Formats: sequence, structure tokens, C-alpha cells
Amino acid sequence: MTVLTKENRRLKRRRRVRAKITGTASRPRISVFRSNRGLSAQLVDDVAGHTIAAVSWFEPELRSLAKGERVTRAGQLLAERAKAADVSEAVFDRGGYRYHGHVRAFAEAIREAGITV
Repeated sequence: MTVLTKENRRLKRRRRVRAKITGTASRPRISVFRSNRGLSAQLVDDVAGHTIAAVSWFEPELRSLAKGERVTRAGQLLAERAKAADVSEAVFDRGGYRYHGHVRAFAEAIREAGITV
């Protein structure tokens, strides 16, 4: 009998979600990773296997902000970088995390900045 830890259950959810979501060049996947200290995300073209844009909580501009502000600013930054790469639509991959709290605030910040998710 195997024991499923919290992390193993999340990875199982992540694989289930990833089986249904694929990013393309015109509509990349926004891949989210959340830790206890912050949040990082990437715009990924799965067909070509390339990262189009990325943002992480430990960038100098974001590091000094509080966690809630940091997440919303990270969403705005990723949206700006996506627009610079001519991306207007994306698919949101929550990475097995609940669509709640920081993950939700990040997705809403991207939407408010003008990216269709």
C-alpha cells in the first residue's frame, strides 16, 4: 500500500489537468508554481517546447512587496511580457493547486491587464 503525501496528491491532480491542457504559439499555457514563499509562472508553448515569458517572486521589483501585492504585480508583469511577445490569449494551468487565494489573484491580475484567460 502506498501512502499519498500532500505533494503526491497535488502532482496527481497536476498530471490530470495537464492531460487536458496544451499550449500553442498563438495560445500558450500559463504554468503556475506556488511555494510557501511566493509564486512563479511561465508562458509555455508546448508544441515547440519553449518558454515565451516568465515571472518569479524573487525578481528585484517584486521581492520588496508584501505577498498579496507581489502576486498581483507578478500577474501584471507576466501580462506585459506576454503582450510584448504578441500573445493576447492563454490557457491557465493551475498546476494542481486550488483556484483560490494567490493562484486566483494571479489569474485575475492577468485578466485585468488584458490577457484573455
